[in-house]
Amino acid sequence: MTALDTAFAATGLVAVVGGLLAVTTRHVVHAALWLVVALLGVAGALLVLGAELVALVLVLVYVGAVVVLVLFALMLTRAPIGPDLEHRAGPWRTAGSAALGAAVAVLLGSVLLPLTGGAVERAEVTSTQVAGQIFGTWVWPFELLSLLLLVALVAALAVSRIPREAAP
Repeated sequence: MTALDTAFAATGLVAVVGGLLAVTTRHVVHAALWLVVALLGVAGALLVLGAELVALVLVLVYVGAVVVLVLFALMLTRAPIGPDLEHRAGPWRTAGSAALGAAVAVLLGSVLLPLTGGAVERAEVTSTQVAGQIFGTWVWPFELLSLLLLVALVAALAVSRIPREAAP
């Protein structure tokens, strides 16, 4: 086992633990922060694999924009910060979702593990080709995504300005 294998396993473990904690926590803000940890773990795994550009885009777009937008929307809407005990799932739903998650993990493992036996070829891609794809082919979906994030931000601001009814 090489140092790269160890680094990949460590970053993968950080991503998995962060993802599990993001899904299982009862605090919405904690879930967003654990999502940051999970995404940084995935970015670390991408760095180990040599995909620096994809790791940078993941950190900039998801950690730097989406998670900050989620936290900003939570602050503006004055959502309850504490644990949400009103909407918790019962034990049968928890067991069923755990079984479904395990089944999906086994299915993915059965598909992906046979692919690890062959040699890996690295594609030679230049930054000019990547820039041509981003600013040529994918420019409109990227702009639509930024427009969607702007609409979500304005909607969160509008919802925060609605006066709440007085509690009895």
